[in-house]
Amino acid sequence: MVNQAGGGQTGLSKGGQLQKDRRFLRGRGGQRFSALILLTLLLSLLAFADGASETYKARCSACHGVTGAGDTMIGKNLKLRSLASTGVQSQSDEELFVIITRGKGKMPAFDKKLSQDQIHGLVRHIHSLKK
Repeated sequence: MVNQAGGGQTGLSKGGQLQKDRRFLRGRGGQRFSALILLTLLLSLLAFADGASETYKARCSACHGVTGAGDTMIGKNLKLRSLASTGVQSQSDEELFVIITRGKGKMPAFDKKLSQDQIHGLVRHIHSLKK
């Protein structure tokens, strides 16, 4: 086939490439492509979950402790309750999101320091600390 811009050979026209792509997606190549997309999504979720744990360690553990028990020197001085306590665990995702975003009492606001996705990750992490 002739390349209209340069007059040379291109191998396949755009229509021919499109047909080749469609055959690939319908056949075994499509199954591989779907599996690759699924694998990518799963790895992203795992990275996101690990990211929330890392965010917690970096931003929260100084006061709340590694396990959320509030057993650090700062946590004890502030008389923090455990994040695994019924009082904290009974709060909705939205309530925890607002507390992390705006701060509460002596806890600073994190709306300028963390993205909304990071804050949502922290909320899920806090709920994972159930007793």
